[in-house]
Amino acid sequence: MQRDESELFRLLVQGVRDCGIFMLDPGGHVVSWNAGAERINGYAAEEIIGRHFSTFYPPEDVRSGKPDWELRVAKAEGALEDEGWRVRKDGTRFWSNVIITALYDDTGELRGFGKVTRDMTERRRAEQQLTDRRRLLAHLVEAQERERQRIAWDVHDDTIQAMVAVDMRLQLLARRLPEEHRGTVEHLDGAVRSAISRLRNLVFRVRPPGIERQGLRDALAGYLADTAMAGEIRSTLERVPGDDAAITIFRICQEALTNVRKHARASSVAVELSTVDRGFLVRVADDGVGLPDLDQGSSHFGLIEMRERAEVAGGWCTVTAVPEGGTVVEFWLPDVRP
Repeated sequence: MQRDESELFRLLVQGVRDCGIFMLDPGGHVVSWNAGAERINGYAAEEIIGRHFSTFYPPEDVRSGKPDWELRVAKAEGALEDEGWRVRKDGTRFWSNVIITALYDDTGELRGFGKVTRDMTERRRAEQQLTDRRRLLAHLVEAQERERQRIAWDVHDDTIQAMVAVDMRLQLLARRLPEEHRGTVEHLDGAVRSAISRLRNLVFRVRPPGIERQGLRDALAGYLADTAMAGEIRSTLERVPGDDAAITIFRICQEALTNVRKHARASSVAVELSTVDRGFLVRVADDGVGLPDLDQGSSHFGLIEMRERAEVAGGWCTVTAVPEGGTVVEFWLPDVRP
């Protein structure tokens, strides 16, 4: 019975292809080899048995003595786990997770080591892509906010100030003109004031929201209050979004709320923030008449901008009409932090 169990275990180890499982003698030489080790490392059993396991390490690790150091640590502590580059028979490198376990007999004598190797190259590549996306998003958000701030300053310090000066001159001129011409100048002055008001609203929209000081929820609530919109912010977030995600969420919500204010003729709007699938789900719902051309593919620039912002951040955005009236903007962003 014991022999049958040992044979089954041997067959199990030999048949595993996802992991390299093999034995080393006390000096680190390979004494057994399974199908998984052959698949990962590229050596047939007859090619590798008897050779030192440092064969699998890149030259810089061999020169630094890493293989022997790993055996010493495994012997002293019972086991060692490590990740790093390894070398296949054909010279190509792969990212490997290895566990080395010291094996002792009943008398306490070291009989060798068990080594389990997994090829983690794809996982590492996915992690690197996630890191690259996180870095790209950070640069993109920073560039967008910096450009918004520059535009806001330029409009406020240059254009608005110039138009205020024109407004003052028109008022002065109106007071000096005869009555029959005063109305025309006052009408022109009113148009200038209206333009100044619209530019100030533009500055308000493009200026940085100060999320780092207020927090995302308060920044959204403040935007609602400043635009005189009736609504509420509901948050069940389990984790506070990072700065880049928070700014992206704010900007998409800002565009959605602007569309509601301009087009929906809504009496109220609700913004819901929640944590879903290792990311942030946001829902902006109003009770208005819906957005223009929503049924014709949503070519409205603001809707395109919302989708692009979400997709650049690795997420998605949908805009749907509610049968009983109103529009729902829903978007999800991944939490790309470690």
